[in-house]
Amino acid sequence: MLEVRDLSVWYGDVPAVRGVSLTVNQGEVVALLGSNGAGKSTTLMAISGALERCRGQVRFLGQDLLGQRAYEVARRGIAHVPEGRRIFPTLSVEENLRLGAYADRRRFKENLDYIYQLFPILQERRGQAGGSLSGGEQQMLAIGRALMSGPKLLMLDEPSLGLAPRIVDLIYEVIGQLRQRGLTILLVEQNPTIALGVADRAYILQLGELVWHGPSQEAMASPQVLAGLLGRLEQ
Repeated sequence: MLEVRDLSVWYGDVPAVRGVSLTVNQGEVVALLGSNGAGKSTTLMAISGALERCRGQVRFLGQDLLGQRAYEVARRGIAHVPEGRRIFPTLSVEENLRLGAYADRRRFKENLDYIYQLFPILQERRGQAGGSLSGGEQQMLAIGRALMSGPKLLMLDEPSLGLAPRIVDLIYEVIGQLRQRGLTILLVEQNPTIALGVADRAYILQLGELVWHGPSQEAMASPQVLAGLLGRLEQ
């Protein structure tokens, strides 16, 4: 479904990602792991068309995406939930969700009902300003808004960041449900344990370069190797 080949990205004259290649097959959950500054978020932003200084190849469903604008990438079926959520704080929960439905308005009611089924608290808060929600509720809203577009590929950037453990469990329970429905997911995480628990395969970045990839079970079976590759994130 998604093929990234020899992707390099620069911020000014500084290389942030160097020669990264990865694939995400339809129906898979793939984790992209690494410490701060490894290039994980940059990779997602390059895929979604948010960055300009990129070289390589990004193909989605057989079509080249590199050089396309973010809204064009979104219309092709890729939804990106960035780190920091970036909801509209003065708009209500339901208004935020409506904005996410621009690419799939024909199924608005069906998608909205599904989001409220996944996150019942959002239905309770539907008239409340997005900025008044807790951090966990804002993350639910950000994911819900992305799902309102009916994406073929969902990219999640640090969905557990800064959240209480019980909220992280809830978020990952939803990710598991999305996986069971066959949604393809590319997941960026600093927490390797929780990400590998839901992912089929994983890629690990260090300083902008790919240093390991393989099945999640293989990574979990070698904790010492995993800790070394990740810069001992969990210590």
